[in-house]
Amino acid sequence: MNAPISSDQMRALLLDTPLSHDPDPAETAEWRDAFLALAQTHGPQRARQMLVELARLARQQRIGWQPELATPYVNTIAVEDQPPFPGDLAVEERLASLMRWNALAMVAKANQAYGELGGHIASYASAADLFETGFNHFFHARKDSGVGAHRGDLVFFQPHSAPGVYARAYLEGRLGEEDLKHYRQELTAPAFTQGSGARGLSSYPHPYLMPDFWQFPTGSMGIGPISSIYHARFMRYLTHRNLLDCEEGRKEDGTPVDKRRVWGVFGDGEMDEPESMSALTLAAREKLDNLVWVVNCNLQRLDGPVRGNGRIIDELEKLFAGAGWNVIKLVWGSDWDGLFAQDVSGALARVFAHTVDGQMQTFAAKDGRFNRDNFFGQNPELARLAEGMTDEQIDRLKRGGHDLVKIYAAYAAAAAHKGQPTVILAHTKKGYGMGSAAQGKMTTHSHKKMGDVDLLEFRDRFNLPLTDAQAIAMDFYRPPEDSAEMQYLRSHRAALGGAMPRRETACDVVPKPDIASYAQFATAAAGKEMSTTMAFVRMLGNLLKDKALGPRIVPIVADEARTFGMANLFKQVGIYSSVGQRYAPEDIGSVLSYREATDGQILEEGISEAGAIASWTAAATSYSVHGLAMLPFYIYYSMFGFQRVGDAIWAAADQRARGFLLGATSGRTTLGGEGLQHQDGSSHLVAATIPNCKAYDPAYAGEMAVIVDAGIREMMVEQKDVFYYVTLMNENYAQPDVPEGAEADILRGCYRFGVYAPAASSKSKTKKVVTLMGSGAILTEVVKAAQLLADEGIEAEVFSVTSWSELARDGLVCEQRAIAGEKDAGVPFVAQQLGAGQGPIIAATDYVRAVPESVRAFLPEGRRYLTLGTDGFGRSDTRAALREFFGVDAGSIARAARYALVST
Repeated sequence: MNAPISSDQMRALLLDTPLSHDPDPAETAEWRDAFLALAQTHGPQRARQMLVELARLARQQRIGWQPELATPYVNTIAVEDQPPFPGDLAVEERLASLMRWNALAMVAKANQAYGELGGHIASYASAADLFETGFNHFFHARKDSGVGAHRGDLVFFQPHSAPGVYARAYLEGRLGEEDLKHYRQELTAPAFTQGSGARGLSSYPHPYLMPDFWQFPTGSMGIGPISSIYHARFMRYLTHRNLLDCEEGRKEDGTPVDKRRVWGVFGDGEMDEPESMSALTLAAREKLDNLVWVVNCNLQRLDGPVRGNGRIIDELEKLFAGAGWNVIKLVWGSDWDGLFAQDVSGALARVFAHTVDGQMQTFAAKDGRFNRDNFFGQNPELARLAEGMTDEQIDRLKRGGHDLVKIYAAYAAAAAHKGQPTVILAHTKKGYGMGSAAQGKMTTHSHKKMGDVDLLEFRDRFNLPLTDAQAIAMDFYRPPEDSAEMQYLRSHRAALGGAMPRRETACDVVPKPDIASYAQFATAAAGKEMSTTMAFVRMLGNLLKDKALGPRIVPIVADEARTFGMANLFKQVGIYSSVGQRYAPEDIGSVLSYREATDGQILEEGISEAGAIASWTAAATSYSVHGLAMLPFYIYYSMFGFQRVGDAIWAAADQRARGFLLGATSGRTTLGGEGLQHQDGSSHLVAATIPNCKAYDPAYAGEMAVIVDAGIREMMVEQKDVFYYVTLMNENYAQPDVPEGAEADILRGCYRFGVYAPAASSKSKTKKVVTLMGSGAILTEVVKAAQLLADEGIEAEVFSVTSWSELARDGLVCEQRAIAGEKDAGVPFVAQQLGAGQGPIIAATDYVRAVPESVRAFLPEGRRYLTLGTDGFGRSDTRAALREFFGVDAGSIARAARYALVST
């Protein structure tokens, strides 16, 4: 909090918290007068120095005092320190009013017609001016060359305010009236049903659904805030590794280029989400002054006040200041400046200090007469301040988040601040301008319909150029192209690079190295024992050496690099640190010593899976956000992936991420002694629900190499919007060569591993045959079971299943084609693979039975199908004991096969 404050604000501060019991009021007054004289004579900087010195002395004397982190309920930026407003205030206010109207009309019109589509009006009503100031003056769009060239800012929009962004796109001509009429009607929009025409507009920012429009998905509360922090940090990573300059700089002609920034507009209720708060200290520690949050403090969440009995702005100020952020409070609009100037006694500051948000919400919902009687009528000093004001003037007193001049000053200060991330706490009214229908009401969040009187009041409140009939009909309004408003809107966006949000995907192809150059040890393993985790780490190390692909790889771990055998990469590529390594590590003499470096390549995120997946998402979407394709490999305990941060993975899928998630120590029995909360039996079940996630559970290093190679090709060469989930094991066993010609089958989901036939001497007259299917860690048990059965005279055909979900998806496609009446619907791949076999089919995995059950409908007809899995809670014991307990060891598999043969 380094911004200067005015003498009046200083006096209010000093008078705001009088001593409850002052043994010497005269002495206290002398100290106050002395400090005020110091501040007025020598300025704020000297006053701050004196406060710091007094605080130091207090600590030295062990007084037991420290300053409050919360400041008075006034604006951080004093009136005299506001920069001149650079725009046409009247035009910008008219534009903001038009955005409000079109957003309201879009939501209300849809619900008037259908009554079930939902949508939100009140959130954007509170945030419109916050958005518009950014659009008109600060939010840079990507423009690669020419005047105003800029790589583009990253803007995370408050999701419930999406209608306002669509309303602006409508004025810009990016969306038409028919598009707006299909808000939340994606399936019935002509563009979906006919391939052209009006498009349906998604409910919230969804890049998957609107891939040329939205950049970031923010609809899941809390995911946007943490993601914005790690995107800002990833921009520093790209700069420090000399891959892309995201910092302030100059063009060849010497003209300055604005620093690329990450802007996030979030709600005060959203700050309750753990993800919103979990990385604040990282942003401060990394000195991310390229990051600006605007928290829309309209004091309300869905059901009522965010903090009815407290003040959320005070709470957030303490939280952010304590975490090391620069805090700018944007509380009161310009209309209040005169009142504060008249209030030499500090009455306003004192009243605000004791007015809780629940009461502030009531003031927002009531009219000028009520506020004259109940706010200004609290004491004679306040009443005198309001004497010269009409009820209408009192009703129109703006909170800071609705004053374009104040907002601009706050944004400009945030953009100029160095060395810290900045948060702007903007005080607004939810449902601002919606009058008695919804402004400040408890029900305002769900308010989606407006009566005729409400619509006319809204029109009049914002002086909209609409007739009564147009207002009641909720007609959309776009000013003529030659109007001052349209010229202003277009010129300001042109100066900032063009319209936004705008998602772009153009990036250079990154060539893939030949698989033999980095994985021949795995594809031609010749029976050498190793775990698939160790094989992956060795492959990764080799890939990092490739001149083209290597620099684009982003290894990510959440404090488990040594667990996964990745310590050798510390020396090879280093751990990224924005300040390098300022210490000599304890293990400096070791071959595997810890090494941090400014150009380090590994992102070691500490004990934070949420942070690690946010970093992965930033890297996995770099191709669209920065026009630079990166390939992240995030390796983690598989239990701490989809189960723990599944919502963040889903958001990454929405953002069309490209990269690898490696679920190490996967399965419920491969990790022997760890127990219930470390043993994963469900990640493949969840992964299967994400359409653009390809999930594989390879048993052998060679299978894994083929899968990784295919993923690199799809994502970096073919530039497909997919990501891969690959599970790895920490169990050492003999690794076979990849069978010749099996690569395509491995990628489709399964291949014939081998046939285990009885010895010639043990063959009986009645041939008994079974098919065994296994994946991941349990395939070795399946092979043992096949050998047991062969010894008993039962022939066992073994299939290695690399992906249950790919098999199921293929089968579903065939089934849907058949249902649709297509003549050549195709035969499911799994049915093709097993079609030549006979007898019952036994499938075993280290996951819950629902995973192998997913292919039941697509198997050859007439064959018994039994599934074995690890349903239930995990346990701590040896692998052998665990597999026997869950019934997925060789003995259990063989027993299931015998049962199936007898009962078929």
